[in-house]
Amino acid sequence: MPDKTLGQKILGNQFLRFIVSAGAGFLVDIGSYYIFYHNLFKRDSYEIINYHVSNYILSLSISFFLGVIVNFLITRYMVFSESKLQPAQQFLRFSSVAFIGFFANLAILKVMVVYLHMYPPVARPAAALSLFFASFFIHKLFSFNLKLRDHAGNHNPAGN
Repeated sequence: MPDKTLGQKILGNQFLRFIVSAGAGFLVDIGSYYIFYHNLFKRDSYEIINYHVSNYILSLSISFFLGVIVNFLITRYMVFSESKLQPAQQFLRFSSVAFIGFFANLAILKVMVVYLHMYPPVARPAAALSLFFASFFIHKLFSFNLKLRDHAGNHNPAGN
């Protein structure tokens, strides 16, 4: 039997499919962050409901949401498609994890920008990547209610 191609290996491995899914969400998040930060929110801060919000946090708020939508759709249909939970329940769980992830990203981004004086478009990808591995396990166990032993994504009961 010939060796599997790279494409077959990726499609057969749940973690690699998650990398592709998270990568797509990451690209949407980071790309839109860059666009918002440089082209839409040009002032240093904005007043929203009597709060001053910096342009980098406002950009994060919108770009993160866009990335979550893309990531959920790809993760639901390509990574954890064997989940028996209803789609609405999956989205609610996924969004709950993302909500917590948003604040983790916000905290890391703020430390990098305010205390380490990093340029926000450079700090944003670093903040997102720092939470990647935790995201896989949290979404697998909680968002899609799957066991860790199913990590390879092998759907063949014989294990071939």
